[in-house]
Amino acid sequence: MILSALSPLLKLGPVQNLSSAALLKMDAEIAHGATIAALRLGLGPHQTYSDAPELATALCGLELSNPVGMAAGFDKNAEVPRQLGQMGFGMVEVGTLTPRPQSGNPKPRLFRLMSSHGVINRMGFNNEGHEAAFARLKGLRVPAALGINIGANKDSEDFVADYVAGVKRFADLADYLTVNISSPNTPGLRNLQADEALARLLGEVLQARAKATVRVPVFLKIAPDLDETALDAIAKVVLDTDLDGLIVSNTTLSRDGVAGQENADEVGGLSGQPLFDLATRKLAQTRIRVGDMPIIGVGGIHSPQSALAKFEAGANAVQLYSSMVFGGFDLLERIKRGLVSAVRANGKTSIAQLSGIHAADWASGKARLKT
Repeated sequence: MILSALSPLLKLGPVQNLSSAALLKMDAEIAHGATIAALRLGLGPHQTYSDAPELATALCGLELSNPVGMAAGFDKNAEVPRQLGQMGFGMVEVGTLTPRPQSGNPKPRLFRLMSSHGVINRMGFNNEGHEAAFARLKGLRVPAALGINIGANKDSEDFVADYVAGVKRFADLADYLTVNISSPNTPGLRNLQADEALARLLGEVLQARAKATVRVPVFLKIAPDLDETALDAIAKVVLDTDLDGLIVSNTTLSRDGVAGQENADEVGGLSGQPLFDLATRKLAQTRIRVGDMPIIGVGGIHSPQSALAKFEAGANAVQLYSSMVFGGFDLLERIKRGLVSAVRANGKTSIAQLSGIHAADWASGKARLKT
């Protein structure tokens, strides 16, 4: 099925093939598989020049050539991190990876909302497990910071033990690890965001990290559906640990702004452009609570302006995924050019100097995306 889906892409040039309208005519999950296969074949674009100095970013001890990353969920099985790095991402996050392989939820489980450029998924951490990913990544040179997103098997008797297993398996391979407790598609997983459960999780994860041969940065990925009381509790817990940073945010269960659209009633997490306002508000509210703790902003970035807004709301770096379903991989280059222009227009020398300058307005709901 994937090979037949690739046939129209193989007729296109290496840059156009992954942004072709042909992909949008396929079933969403088949199109995703075809894209991964095309990247494996070397059909993706390659960045042939250095990033502008204004984009250089220090993040938890990592030196990034630019602060724009590929979010988890795209390369679930760590099949193409090198190719994504060659494309020009400053960081590439693979996974979510669980200790044991699992097939995920029944198909269909991935749906496009064409009119609003949104995506709903209920994939359910489908992946080939730790060992398959470890075999692919061992000895692999990735021209970007490599993040490994770890999760828990759906039928696990102890979710926390699964995260500890992920730290033990990948601490020596990753440039950073992400503890993903915010997917809405594994029953009970989001309960780990509650204060006592979160304290236990982070305590055991960070204890496992302390025993590794290198001190790999650890991020916690949280949901956009948390209210401010829940954010208060999370901030209190994380600030009492040596957690390195947060990723805000995952997909949402809300259907605000998409009600009535085709596929909007499908069960699962909503991502893409409709998530932007909610995720950016939660990012800013989190920034106000955690001070200088590094935050990667995710959710709804679809243009240079929306990427800039994430920084102004408090992000130190950003990640993309769903928007490229509709805009293609050339969105990455457009975003990076836009960020450089914004830095220069503001009389600054680094994108870091724009981080958080409008956090209060985004947190209160006063800020709006500039178009």
